Amino acid sequence: MKFLAVLFCGMLSMNSSSQFVPENYELLWQDEFEYRGKPDRKKWSHEEGLLRNLEKQYYTSRKKNSRVRNGMLEITARKEAIRNRKYEASASNWKYYTKEAEYTSASIESLGKFEFQYGYVEVRAKLPAGQGVWPAIWMLGSDFESAVWPENGEIDILEHVGKDPEKIHATVHFPANNHVGYQSVGNTIQVEKPQEQFHIYGMEWTSEKIDFLVDGKIYHHFELSEAGDHADLFRKPFYLIINLALGGNWAGEVDPEIFPQKLLIDYVRVYQKK
Repeated sequence: MKFLAVLFCGMLSMNSSSQFVPENYELLWQDEFEYRGKPDRKKWSHEEGLLRNLEKQYYTSRKKNSRVRNGMLEITARKEAIRNRKYEASASNWKYYTKEAEYTSASIESLGKFEFQYGYVEVRAKLPAGQGVWPAIWMLGSDFESAVWPENGEIDILEHVGKDPEKIHATVHFPANNHVGYQSVGNTIQVEKPQEQFHIYGMEWTSEKIDFLVDGKIYHHFELSEAGDHADLFRKPFYLIINLALGGNWAGEVDPEIFPQKLLIDYVRVYQKK
């Protein structure tokens, strides 16, 4: 059931604080993954199929691709052939003319279940390893279904590609009058062994700016005014997405010998100012 996030904060445990939460913020929404089975249906939905960026994975809702156990969300990418349910031999779009995918994975989202405007997001995660992996923790404007990207705006809290093993990316995307129709403003930070160690990936979002952090350190600062006439795209509710993609137009070729690979999420927490 969809709800207004600001009314929900009083129902949540206040024991899930973090040393990196900005002053005067309180817990609004969380998933601590202290249960077993599939991701909580009251909080998350699954995306399915071939979706974006010419990626190689087929997203499923199967437990073998996304499950919760041992206090963690496990998103697992596997090397396995799977039939494309939307296959059309005469189609011109790769999402449909691809008869069979070589890999499976999962993408979960909070669209229609949790959306919020401004706040501090914190995710404790350990990343997959190897050529071709592309894990992401990101956000889209909640009018996604009525506005064609990039008209709804995009905020990437974390992106990582396996070919740069210790580099973490944070990016904001919005429309622009150029040859590709959008502009991306981002930065990177070197993080020690993100495939072997858990790190805390954060974002503080206000009506004027967005800061991106790793382990409490700000490494990318974006003023909403940098989006010009599109600044108000980032002054409306957004929803969360967590996925493990493979290959595509950024991560490059996929090494078939690395699988299975897992994106591990210890918790997802969203705070708002008191």
